[in-house]
Amino acid sequence: MDFGYTKHSREGGVKIDILDIAIFIFILMESANIVILYFFPDSKLGNGVAVFNPWFHAKKDPHFALFVSYLVNWVAGCKLIFIVLLTVILALGNQATKIGAVAVMILSIATYFWRLHPIIKALDNRGEVTPKGYSKTLFTMIIGFITLFSSALLVYFFL
Repeated sequence: MDFGYTKHSREGGVKIDILDIAIFIFILMESANIVILYFFPDSKLGNGVAVFNPWFHAKKDPHFALFVSYLVNWVAGCKLIFIVLLTVILALGNQATKIGAVAVMILSIATYFWRLHPIIKALDNRGEVTPKGYSKTLFTMIIGFITLFSSALLVYFFL
């Protein structure tokens, strides 16, 4: 383990480790979600909100259309903040910063189970999410992110 501030190996090249790879994968995946939310919110891909049946009803109602659009763009903006911060950490951070970032990502992603999963599960059970069972797919995706970052930490410290 090297907690130093250098990213260069003894051979003179840039040193990339498992933490860098995990952070980079997350940046790529979430960048795609940001593009979808900003430019293709009607998509069912990634974080597109077309999986929520009330999305289309809200878009038709002038009382809710702007508000719902604001919320979708706010989520995209929050994701963008995370991605930009992770990009800076990836480019400039030392190992201690990357370890901290990965640990915090595990904790922050896990908060999904506290508030968001019960809501999407209830919506799914009420038939307000298409395709049916999407809450299980999202559950699996969130577990995948937690597993990605947890595995990266385990490999970094023990292999």
